[in-house]
This record gives sequence, C-alpha cells and structure tokens, in this order.
Amino acid sequence: MDKSIQGVVDIGDKPIVERRASATGLVHLSSTSKQAIISGSVKKGDVLEASTIAAIQAVKDTPRIIPHCHPIPLEGCRVDWAWEDNALRCTVEVNAHYRTGIEMEALTGVSAGLLCALDMVKSFEKDSDGQYPETRITDIVVLEKHKGN
Repeated sequence: MDKSIQGVVDIGDKPIVERRASATGLVHLSSTSKQAIISGSVKKGDVLEASTIAAIQAVKDTPRIIPHCHPIPLEGCRVDWAWEDNALRCTVEVNAHYRTGIEMEALTGVSAGLLCALDMVKSFEKDSDGQYPETRITDIVVLEKHKGN
C-alpha cells in the first residue's frame, strides 16, 4: 500500500500574531517524597530547580521532540509549582509572536517538568518489589490558548 506522508505544514501565509498558551499537570507522590522535596534532602539535588530547567529546555526543544511542530521564536516561558496534598502541580506558560500556536510547547514543558521531578524522587516512590504502585502523572491539559491580532 502506497502512503503519502505529510511534511511540515506550510504556515507561510499566516500572519504573525501574539500567541500565549498555558498547560498544567500533576505528579502524585508519597508523603516521603513530598517531605524530601520540601526539606531539600533529595540526593539528586533541588527538585523544583532541576525540574524547572527541564521544563524550560523541553519548551525550547519541542520541535525536536514532536515532529510536526515548527520552531517558534519564544519570547517568554514561566514555570510554576504548587502542592495539592501529596501531588505536585506544574504549570507552564509560554508566549511568542508567530504564525502558529504554542500549546504543544506548554504541554511538552509540563510533561518534562513532571518527569524530571519523578526521576529525582523515584527512590522514595518504589515499593519493596521496585515498583511504583501509587505514583502517577495525571491531568496534563491545556489551560488556555490565546491568539491575538
């Protein structure tokens, strides 16, 4: 069966406008992990600092991770963290002036930030069989997408 594969979508005729997007998600952790993050006793270092860097790097590298995303000249990226019981919420907001939306950048940033946080505390999360029965990443969603004039 012959199959035509779409290349990069041509956005050359679209106007450059202000774009903003925000996304969020949760990593559900044990109380031991939460306490280690808060007290700064995680062996791998400062979880929120490293995870913020991971989120920012992922935002910038989205076109390398998601094949059909265009490289976008980002103008800003903000990463926020908040505790909800034992769940750590990551929220990423990005902005640019460009021809296409930037929600994939926000989603990719959230995903990488949460993955980094989990990686740094996974030794606290494992059960006696080396599994992660209670640990999960959930609720990754686009909160807002804005397209200006």
